[in-house]
Amino acid sequence: MNITNYHKVSEKVFVENLVPQVLGLGGSFMFWRLPGSDEKTLIVCNACATTFSEVTLEELKPGFVIAPFHPAKEKFFFSADLVFRFKGGEIIEGPDLSNTKYVVKDTLSDLVINSDKKFHFLEKTTIKLSDYSKLVQACIEEIEKGQAEKIVPSKTKEVELPESFDALKTFDRLCEKHPNAFVSLVTSPETGTWLGASPELLVGVDAEEKFKTIALAGTLPYTPNMNLKSVAWTQKEIEEQALVCRYIINCFKKIRVREYAEHGPRTVVAGNLMHLRTDFEINMKEVNFPQLGSVMLKLLHPTSAVCGMPHELALEFLLNHEGYDREFFSGYLGPVNFNGESKLFVNLRCMQLFEKVARLYAGAGVTADSVPEKESEEVKMKIDSMAKIINP
Repeated sequence: MNITNYHKVSEKVFVENLVPQVLGLGGSFMFWRLPGSDEKTLIVCNACATTFSEVTLEELKPGFVIAPFHPAKEKFFFSADLVFRFKGGEIIEGPDLSNTKYVVKDTLSDLVINSDKKFHFLEKTTIKLSDYSKLVQACIEEIEKGQAEKIVPSKTKEVELPESFDALKTFDRLCEKHPNAFVSLVTSPETGTWLGASPELLVGVDAEEKFKTIALAGTLPYTPNMNLKSVAWTQKEIEEQALVCRYIINCFKKIRVREYAEHGPRTVVAGNLMHLRTDFEINMKEVNFPQLGSVMLKLLHPTSAVCGMPHELALEFLLNHEGYDREFFSGYLGPVNFNGESKLFVNLRCMQLFEKVARLYAGAGVTADSVPEKESEEVKMKIDSMAKIINP
């Protein structure tokens, strides 16, 4: 990789040079930072997305996948035509741009850009806001019938974007506020523009062929300097998280995989919230299952943490009662096959950006022990945490 032609450019100047050119030429880009990392990656896709009914990780070249909540809908893959990495505010890796249509100068003032070219926005649909407490009550009544154990209803809220709103600066703010999340900014003609900070790994396959996933559920507010070991979780939250664990283990049983490591549950912080988390890991070489990542991706999505149990019943209930299309909220997204690694995250703590409005999404797990008012408070906490990112 050759970066000598722009080695003096800072991350800020470089990205603000490149992005308008990509958008002006109709291209797409994905910008992300992995949990616990101090590096950011930006890829440019000059072509249209490739669509799949199911994602087969082993067959994809390096790129980025984003999939909707509804498992029957098409998933999108964007090839990594150009890859750039940043650390400490500087660019540390990238291709030689001399043979491309992009130009990057040492300062923004050196480059004339078409400022009219904006992010890719889909046409904003009108969503009729429902009474979330009534939706939760309907979920409880469905569960009390004895067929469903858990249903995860969601809601949206639209927030007007301030005139000073800058998606790239907001991405950086999310990186700062959510060091343990997968922070991403995605914009393409096919998906529109999404920004988020997900705490939940859905499927990970590393260079050593180790498969990883996590069970994340239960929510409490977090304040700085809290002692995580002394957090008092209620029986409802403990059982809700245990349901997600059982869902994952049942997926392992379906494919006759019994050799897995399980660690947790433990309390983890995600921005201004806390959750219960259990980690699962499988050595794909030891179980002789090289396609495990793709097989588990199909089995897990949408997980019990964002849909419910049993999967089919909860999904049908949500599609009939939620009252709107979640689109990519609670779907999954992430980089695939970079240096032999793929990491796909559930699209949580996210917003869909339109020209003047951000649509925020959040959900809460409902069980037989749920209280509608408390679930409404949980969803409000999640939405407010993202709204504060827009208007800090």
